[in-house]
Amino acid sequence: MNTKSISISNSEKLGLISNFATMLNAGLSVLEIVDSLLEDSKGNLKKLLEILREDLMQGGHISSSFEKFPKVFDKITINLIKAAEEGGTLDVTLTDLKVGFKKETEFRDKIKAALTYPIFILVVFIGVLFMILSVVVPKIATVFLQLNVPLPLPTQILIFLSDLILKQTIFITTLGIILLALFIFMYITQKQLLLNIFLSFPLISNLARQIDLTRFSRSLYLLLTAGIPISGALELTQEVVLKKEVSRAIIRSKEMVISGNKLSEGLKTARNIFPSIMIKITEAGEKSGSLDKSMLDASEYLDYQVSKTLSTITSLLEPIMLIVVGIIVGGMMLAIISPIYGLIGQVGAR
Repeated sequence: MNTKSISISNSEKLGLISNFATMLNAGLSVLEIVDSLLEDSKGNLKKLLEILREDLMQGGHISSSFEKFPKVFDKITINLIKAAEEGGTLDVTLTDLKVGFKKETEFRDKIKAALTYPIFILVVFIGVLFMILSVVVPKIATVFLQLNVPLPLPTQILIFLSDLILKQTIFITTLGIILLALFIFMYITQKQLLLNIFLSFPLISNLARQIDLTRFSRSLYLLLTAGIPISGALELTQEVVLKKEVSRAIIRSKEMVISGNKLSEGLKTARNIFPSIMIKITEAGEKSGSLDKSMLDASEYLDYQVSKTLSTITSLLEPIMLIVVGIIVGGMMLAIISPIYGLIGQVGAR
C-alpha cells in the first residue's frame, strides 16, 4: 500500500491524538488503544490504524509507523513522538500535541470565520450583477432601442456587457474553464509562487507573519519540552512557517545558536520579523533556565495578536466591501435610470 498518499482530515488527526493521550493517561497499552480506535474508525483513518497495529505487532514504534504518512504527520510530530518514546514520556507529549493541534484547528476556524462574511458578500454581489446584466438590462435596452433614446457612455457600456454575456455565453464559459484550469495547474506546479504573491499583500503579510511566529514559538515549546536540543528544534520549526523571510530569520538564529550565542541574540538580528516583546520573553526564559515555558508564553501572546489582527481585518473588510458593492450596483442602476430621466425631460419639453 502506498502510505505516502494517504491523508486524513484535521479533525480526524486531532481526534486520533486526543484519544491516544486520554487512553494512555488512563493506563491502557498502545496496542489496546489501537484496537479500541479501530472499532469505530473508517476510511483512511482505519487504514492508518491497521498499518500502525501491524507495525506494533512486529515490534515497531509509533513514530516509525507515523513516518510512513507524510501527508498526515509532519517532521515535528514524528520527532516529538520519537523523543517521547525514548524518554518514556509518550503520555505527556501526546497531551501537549493534543493542545497544539487543538490550537492549530482554532487558528484555521478563526481564519475561516473571518473570510466567511466577505466571501458571502462577494457571491451575492456576483449573483446580483449577473441577474442585472442578464435579465434587467436586456429588457431596458429593448425599450431604449424602440424609443431611439440617446444613451450616455455608462449605459452603453452596461448594454455591451449584457450583450457579451447573452451572445457570447459559450465563449465566456470556455474562457472561465480555461482560466480555472490554468489556476489549478499553477497551484499544483507553482504553489509556492502563488502563495508568495498572496502573502505579499500588506494586511495579509502582517497576519501571515504573526501566524508564523505563533506556530514557531508553539512548536519550539513542544520540541524543547520533549528534550530535543535547541539547534535541532530550530531546524524543525522552519517547516511550520509560510513566509520565506521568517524561515531565513530562523535559520540565522539557528546558526548563531550553533556558534555559541543565545537564541535571543539570534532573534535580535531580525527585529523586523520578531517583535521586541518576544525577544524580551526569550531573554527572560534564558536567564531563568525555562526557555520552553517562555516559548509557550510567547505563543499565547502572539495567538492573542493574531485574533486581534483577524478582528481588525474583518471589521475593515465588511464596510469596505459593502461600500464597493453599493457603489457598483448603484452606478449600474444610475446608468439604467439616467436615460429614462432624459426621456421624461424630452417629453416634458414637448
